[in-house]
Amino acid sequence: MNFFSHKKAFWFRSTVILVWLVFLGLLIQREFFVTTVTPGEQQLLEQAAREEYQGIYFRDQKIGYVINQYQPGEGKTIQIDQKAHMNLNVAETMHKIDLHLQAVLNADSTLESFIFDFESPFYRMSASGAVNGKMVDFNLTTGSNTITDSLPVTGPPIVPTARRGYLLTEGLAKGDRLKVPWFDPVSLTAKDSVVEYWGRDRVQIGGRVYNLHKFTENYGGARVSLWLSDEGDVMKEESPAGFVFIKEPKFKALNVSETGDELLASVAVQVTGTMPVLEGRTQMRYRLQLPEDGEFDLNDGRQHYNGDILTIEQEVEPENAIADSENACDDLGDSLAATPYIQADSAKIAELVAKVIALGDSRLKRIQKLADWVYNNLEKRPVLGIPDALTTLDNLRGDCNEHAALFAALARNAGIPTRIAAGVMFHQGAFYYHAWNEVCVGGRWLSLDTTTNQFPADLSHIKFV
Repeated sequence: MNFFSHKKAFWFRSTVILVWLVFLGLLIQREFFVTTVTPGEQQLLEQAAREEYQGIYFRDQKIGYVINQYQPGEGKTIQIDQKAHMNLNVAETMHKIDLHLQAVLNADSTLESFIFDFESPFYRMSASGAVNGKMVDFNLTTGSNTITDSLPVTGPPIVPTARRGYLLTEGLAKGDRLKVPWFDPVSLTAKDSVVEYWGRDRVQIGGRVYNLHKFTENYGGARVSLWLSDEGDVMKEESPAGFVFIKEPKFKALNVSETGDELLASVAVQVTGTMPVLEGRTQMRYRLQLPEDGEFDLNDGRQHYNGDILTIEQEVEPENAIADSENACDDLGDSLAATPYIQADSAKIAELVAKVIALGDSRLKRIQKLADWVYNNLEKRPVLGIPDALTTLDNLRGDCNEHAALFAALARNAGIPTRIAAGVMFHQGAFYYHAWNEVCVGGRWLSLDTTTNQFPADLSHIKFV
């Protein structure tokens, strides 16, 4: 679809965009670390056998809740049972989301084992695993597909919960930074995260003023803030996108609205100025206003960032002779690898690739055929879940995330180095979150969008990660 054909052409040198997107799970690391968290003794054991509640808000509207149950386990362990429910308005359709985490934690808050389930209208996944030395061994089931794999960790990981007393280390002072070895059972990823302490902060919650400990953590250039009580309970947590978790009594936490603002439009980035018609242009310049503590690397491929001006060059689809050259792209990384959610080595993926492409097809022809198949065969509708190539192939529906995940698996199986890019794209007067692909062709990375059927992608695609 051409979103720009109805607009009058304006040849402005730059367009101003306010950019503040949260890319969950993608942490931009700080350049230095200080204290590594070593949780205090028996913190969980001392608070065992409790049930706590949190309300989930989006732009001051109640959209869900979290129930946290803690029980003593065998030995000196704690069993955590965490249930979350959300009602999310996406594309004017209400999506009910349920998440359930059961975990066994050691007395020092580190993970021993876990079981996790995620359910939404068009998505199901479950995962289970256990820590074994410096590895997390896990099973992941998405739809009818199950894989078994292991994930390396730097040390015994911590699962973020509503209790984070381990951050309140002895002698903690304003400005201190703590390194925390997180494990995320949703994305099945591990990372060493840096959390910064800002001292005491007076915060009003539920009509009362509390004197709490404030911490911040950076995710993809966006700052997530949390406030802890002296006992280490998370009293409040919020992100710039407008999501807030607040500790509440049961009757209040479970009172959730069945309506709410449309999510994607609410977090879309508005434009100052007028977007020109992009068709026929070879270059576009944007003036970006980024978060003060943002850490984006915008100089990559067709993007060049200088001062506050981002210049994007329109790529040209290569000719076959160029596309078939043996020149490798810089930084191939894992662009040919199979992952738990990009199952490039799956027999189902390989079977489809064999049907779509022919043995003698050039690299460019393989890319075009696979992109056309994804664009023409996926029903375009929001799917709230972890983008997963095999589930997408089974269901044949999804938004930009599912399109990008499935194309990446197909292309990698066909021997084409492929990455997933995330950022924003202009649509209906604003910049919306979007995901697309990059493929290595003729020694350079080219953008490709199977959701909008663009190869290369147009000049409104601004990549952040």
